[in-house]
Amino acid sequence: MNFNSHADAVVRVTVALVNALTPGERRGRPAPVPDDPAAAATEALRDAYPGHRDVTEAEGAELAEVAARLRAVFEATAAQDVDGAARRINVLLEETRARPMLERHDGEPWHLHFHGPGGTMAGDWAASCATSLAIVLGGEFGDRLGVCTAPHCDRVYVDVSRNGTRRFCSTACQNRVKTAAFRARGRAR
Repeated sequence: MNFNSHADAVVRVTVALVNALTPGERRGRPAPVPDDPAAAATEALRDAYPGHRDVTEAEGAELAEVAARLRAVFEATAAQDVDGAARRINVLLEETRARPMLERHDGEPWHLHFHGPGGTMAGDWAASCATSLAIVLGGEFGDRLGVCTAPHCDRVYVDVSRNGTRRFCSTACQNRVKTAAFRARGRAR
């Protein structure tokens, strides 16, 4: 499933920022707020954009606030509250004044950006992430935003599988659940 090349990359960034910058649980262990949000945000951004510059401390704090708001979109969708998810996205789109714009830079061909010139780095990413989630939620794959269903894990994901049946943030969580079920069946015998 491809939304478009730039939107796909921004959806991956959205998931990475939410999972890196919001507290909760990850694969059965606590996932506290990172000690260094700037470093965590830099790493999350470089997953999709390897040459991304280092995030400053102030930008890291702003991105952590954005990530918390984006997490609420995934949680609403996972709870089948599509209207609530759409309202949250619309508020972010309005606040960031997101608008599509064709850009060409760094030797790349023309591609779609979701923010205008002159914004802050965190504000531009907020506009881009909100727009990419709007593309997903407003399209035929709107039910593909999710929160891991494994016990003691609340990391988010976008299901890009062919059949759209993903329930876990990672193979590790899927394997934890399958192993626990296998052991429970063995004990029941």
